[in-house]
Amino acid sequence: MLSREEYTAKIKQQLDEFNTKVDELQARTQETKADAREKYEAEMAKLRHQSELAVAKLDELKAAGEDSWEKLVAEMEKIRDAIVHSFSYFKSQVK
Repeated sequence: MLSREEYTAKIKQQLDEFNTKVDELQARTQETKADAREKYEAEMAKLRHQSELAVAKLDELKAAGEDSWEKLVAEMEKIRDAIVHSFSYFKSQVK
């Protein structure tokens, strides 16, 4: 298992990469028609919100004591998996 510092650095890097991909995807959605763009913008807002929740959970994880560390790691993994799934689905919808 990774050390606490290694794990939080890994998650931070993954969140940074996710946010970069969302930015790139958002740039692509700007080229779509107005009605589709509204739908995409709503989905982008959801993705950004998920990212904000993940950053908050990461901050909680960094401050966690040893007694709650493993529980928070499990929660962080679920949040990360949900973000990856949501992003993958949305990306598949953008043409």
